[in-house]
Amino acid sequence: MSENTFPVYTADAIVNFYRTEVLTGQEAKHFNKTDLTPAPKPETVQTLYMRVLHLLYRFRPECHSMVPMLENIQHPAYHEGATAIMSVYMRMRQFLPMCLVYDFSLNDLLAPKKQKTLTVLSAIMNFLHFRQQRRAVILEKQAKFRADMDRLQAYTKGNLEAERKIEMLTTIPPEQQAEADELAAALSELQTNTMHEYQEVNAKNDSLAEWKTKIAEKTQKLAQVKVDVSNLKEDIGKLKSQIVESPEELKSQMEKMRENVKSIKNSIKETDERGVELQSMVQSVTHTDTEIQQMYSLLQDLESSMNKTKQRQEEHQELTAQYEKKQKELKNLCIEEGQLKRALGLKLDKESKQNIRRQKRREIKEHHVQDVLGQCNQIHQKREDMVDKIQEISGESQQLKAKIQSLRDVCSKETKKAQALFDTLSTSVEELHRRIEMHVVDLKLDITKMSANF
Repeated sequence: MSENTFPVYTADAIVNFYRTEVLTGQEAKHFNKTDLTPAPKPETVQTLYMRVLHLLYRFRPECHSMVPMLENIQHPAYHEGATAIMSVYMRMRQFLPMCLVYDFSLNDLLAPKKQKTLTVLSAIMNFLHFRQQRRAVILEKQAKFRADMDRLQAYTKGNLEAERKIEMLTTIPPEQQAEADELAAALSELQTNTMHEYQEVNAKNDSLAEWKTKIAEKTQKLAQVKVDVSNLKEDIGKLKSQIVESPEELKSQMEKMRENVKSIKNSIKETDERGVELQSMVQSVTHTDTEIQQMYSLLQDLESSMNKTKQRQEEHQELTAQYEKKQKELKNLCIEEGQLKRALGLKLDKESKQNIRRQKRREIKEHHVQDVLGQCNQIHQKREDMVDKIQEISGESQQLKAKIQSLRDVCSKETKKAQALFDTLSTSVEELHRRIEMHVVDLKLDITKMSANF
């Protein structure tokens, strides 16, 4: 008993625990410390063990005193007192190894001792504490499993909705498929046309720049010519005022001047024609600019539609990323579910095995009950024949009761004598232990003295 793996509690702690956790009603009120110390009462110890068995195995206390109705048992009333104690003893012998108590005897029920009963009760108390902790852990695991199952259902629903949204976004309805194909074809045509028009516009812009440079050069030349003509006119006026020229020279000069004027007029006509051509070119350029602006507006619309499609593609990518994350979470949850299912399978296997064992026990009990009922019927049939014999046996039974009472008195006296002898022996043994300890102490002192002298 000194090598226990569980703590041995005090009598107050044991009384408080059993009053609150095991006993109920009047039994809890009447249960006190005096029932365990200094000498435990057998009745209270037996009731405690019965209540513990009822709490753990649902074996009611009144079931311990049931006697099987067999033909070979004579006078079953005599067995009622012993059957309850033997039933409790057998059940406790089966139960206490689970509490790490292996030396339980029948004397612990009939004449319990203080230290032994306290250790057994503390072992049962330790087992009940362990049972409560395990039940709390199992309830937490069940709650977590239910929450995980709810989360898994919610995630599966979210995944199904996300898949539906992805299908709605990715798939084009057949009604709009033709329009989408037409828009794609129109987009490709517009892109090709805009490229050609951009090339033509660039070529026209280059030609316009060349013409503008040529016009600027000619305007500069015309300005210089006008300046020269004005200078020449001024010079001619000065010369006319100063010199009287010959008519032939005047004619030659006038012809030169006319030729110059004709050439200037031709150049002006050419410049006017070129200016008209340039105006037509400018008008065509403005027309192309308007067309380009229209095309630019169409391209802006296309860019907005492309941006919308890009946004939808980004949303699609985000949804796919969320879908992958949820798939990973689903895989983890499936793994946890598999583990929990395995644990549940093991638990269900254990429960099925236990149910099979219980079913077998029930079948055995039912078969036994049927046998007992058949025997009862036979006994009822024989009872009519045995009425006369019972009257004869009643006198004998009274005599036997008197003998049994006398034997019980003798047994009680002998048990008292044995208890007195046991008490005297225990006191003598304790005195011997004390004397031995005193002798050991004296020997140690002598040894220390001898060692000091040496």
